[in-house]
Amino acid sequence: MSPRLKELEQAALTLPVSERAELAERLLSSLDETDEVESEKLWVAEAERRYTAYKAGKLSARSATEALRDARARLK
Repeated sequence: MSPRLKELEQAALTLPVSERAELAERLLSSLDETDEVESEKLWVAEAERRYTAYKAGKLSARSATEALRDARARLK
């Protein structure tokens, strides 16, 4: 996370709950405005970032079966 992003996060977390919710809604809706090509680029960049972190030993991994089992258990 960039220093600027950390600064913005800290400032946002000091807002009252209602204002944080409004900010979160606006941020999330701004992602909907991203076109399909840009969205694809963002997902590829994130996948590459995670793969690089995994290869460097900075990120652990587990099987899809295990991850899905845990996700289903949380939904119950």
